[in-house]
Amino acid sequence: MTARHEEIAEELRRAIDREEYAVGALLPAETQLAERFGVSRGTVRQAVLALTTEGLIGSRQGARRVVLASRRSQSFAELRSFAQWARAMGRTATGRVVSSEYHPAGDLDAMRLQVAAGAPVLHVLRVRGLDGEPVLLERTVYADWIAPAVELIDPDCPSVTQRLLDDTGLVFAYGEHLIDAVAASAQDAELLEVRRTSPLLRVRRITTTREGRPVEWSDDRYRSDAVSFSVHNSIGNNALARRTGPALTED
Repeated sequence: MTARHEEIAEELRRAIDREEYAVGALLPAETQLAERFGVSRGTVRQAVLALTTEGLIGSRQGARRVVLASRRSQSFAELRSFAQWARAMGRTATGRVVSSEYHPAGDLDAMRLQVAAGAPVLHVLRVRGLDGEPVLLERTVYADWIAPAVELIDPDCPSVTQRLLDDTGLVFAYGEHLIDAVAASAQDAELLEVRRTSPLLRVRRITTTREGRPVEWSDDRYRSDAVSFSVHNSIGNNALARRTGPALTED
């Protein structure tokens, strides 16, 4: 049975996700929340502590809590599955293939995917959405050995990662991600329903199997109002690195 403070914490998370309490807004005082939920202040304090630990709200002694983020924040552990991230927020992931075409692998494709130059690689442009609202463009190039399985996936499949796991047993492991900002091109703007040159958050990545065999490389572009990324590090485990230049070779 779920403890009452856990239920309250989840209700508050959903309220933050709905922007009932927007980022930067003050959370109601403990006495108000206790009255609203019909519990003691101690129970409310436990719920609020959970949200503070998760980084959704901030706390200063003697001051009311401030909303710092919502569960739209996406951790690096969740980069492997857009659908998984959407479910965690109580949202529905959608997907639509705009184009899917084979092209001979160029030098960059061959280097990133470790295939022979000229090998047929599959280029897929896909729009991803939350509850039907477009938030992400995926420009993905699949290696020749996995491309036939990708072709069999329904164009509106919400999770390509899960479908490949179900159909082929493929388990993804991830290498380096390069994150930067770009201006929306004419095509980006049309498909994401934003103005041309609007800022987009770009994530370039090469995805590999556990054995290190490249599966795909991708240029993902997120609407800047739709997602942020978080990194949790410590002295013993620090995966975040600063670079002076791009980690992936530019096209």
